[in-house]
Amino acid sequence: MEPLISLDHVTYRYPFTGRDAVTDISIDVKPGEAVLVTGVSGCGKTTLIRLINGLAPGYYGGKVTGSIRVAGIPNASRTLPEIAADCGTLFQDPENQFFALNVEDELAFAEEWRGTPREGIRRKIEDAVKRFGIGRVLSSSIHELSEGEKQKVGLSSITMTDPKALIFDEPTANLDPESTEALASEIIRLKKEGKAILVVDHRLYWLAGAVDRVIVMEDGRMAEEGDFSILTPELCRRYGLRSAAVPDVRETLPRNEEASGRPVLAADAVTFAYKGKPPVFDDATFGIHPGITAVIGHNGAGKTTLARLLTGLAKPVKGGFLLGGKRADAKTLLASVSIVLQNADHQLHMKTVLGEVMSSLAAAGRPAEREDALPLLSLFHLESLAERHPQSLSGGQKQRLVIALAFAKDPDVIILDEPTSGLDGVNMRRIARALESMAKE
Repeated sequence: MEPLISLDHVTYRYPFTGRDAVTDISIDVKPGEAVLVTGVSGCGKTTLIRLINGLAPGYYGGKVTGSIRVAGIPNASRTLPEIAADCGTLFQDPENQFFALNVEDELAFAEEWRGTPREGIRRKIEDAVKRFGIGRVLSSSIHELSEGEKQKVGLSSITMTDPKALIFDEPTANLDPESTEALASEIIRLKKEGKAILVVDHRLYWLAGAVDRVIVMEDGRMAEEGDFSILTPELCRRYGLRSAAVPDVRETLPRNEEASGRPVLAADAVTFAYKGKPPVFDDATFGIHPGITAVIGHNGAGKTTLARLLTGLAKPVKGGFLLGGKRADAKTLLASVSIVLQNADHQLHMKTVLGEVMSSLAAAGRPAEREDALPLLSLFHLESLAERHPQSLSGGQKQRLVIALAFAKDPDVIILDEPTSGLDGVNMRRIARALESMAKE
């Protein structure tokens, strides 16, 4: 059976760089097969996706050696739209691939462009709604969705076009456990339909019964290959991966026994609703105490909305907030509370990684020379990337950078919205240690 995705001894180098991004990669994914590619941030996983869907070198430029085929046809002989018709990609940030402002319009967009009759589009949308449980957001604005809901909408729109091969880039990064489990079942179903599936992810446990092969990458090369059983605790430690076992919530969320006394930040009878929608919060009163507080809940429960309210980025309809026991307006919250957004791109504005940290230090009124910024870069293992453009970083590297920027502000409260979504095992533990240290202060 001919593979639907095939890379044969592929080496690729981005323009204006002095080293190969990936070296001597050979991968085949056949119809009805799912392959997981994992590895630490910056190991070449995203480049691999770009090579398969034609963005490299079609959009990014650079030099490729070796052969890349999708559905048996060399990528070098096709345009990006022709490749995309056979190979759908769900990007790490699905917002980048949306065209419409409304969920239903987004689902219909590609089919309308193809000239599918109206009734056919309606049937496909109804099927997508059932498959991915997005009925309650069908009439919503794209910008009102949580990141997890955006991911479901992106996956829905891709599968509706029925490509032969599918690439998922960190597909569970913003999904709750129930949605993650449903996605694993969806991958099994897509395999039965004869699709070839490539999944790039740091989270491993959810794919135990869904993927046929695992590839571990290191420094742009294929370091290990085998079935899911190769992901032993020893191998995961060796390559800096997350655990392949189902996480134990009791182990990862220790109880905070010190939640007494006056909270650092408190909500006082807060009510908030989006225009024309029922309240997300109604007369909510609670306190955030010194230490680490975890806010959990299903996709769309209001976690990101809560983070925006606490930071002053959104204003309550009624009620307000107390910072250190004193009433705090939006301006005060913005000055005293740091937020790390789910989409790191929204917080990166400078020309270099070093420039980002120096800018944040200066904005907080702290010393902002190169030597002041380097310890923060070192804390998050970013010192070797100091002169890189922030938008050239991998998703996980960007995530560590925006957390470093929040630390630079030295805030009273730091809010991290899905902070582990793009992180490998090594960097997840690095962030945990940094947060524990900050909490002690």
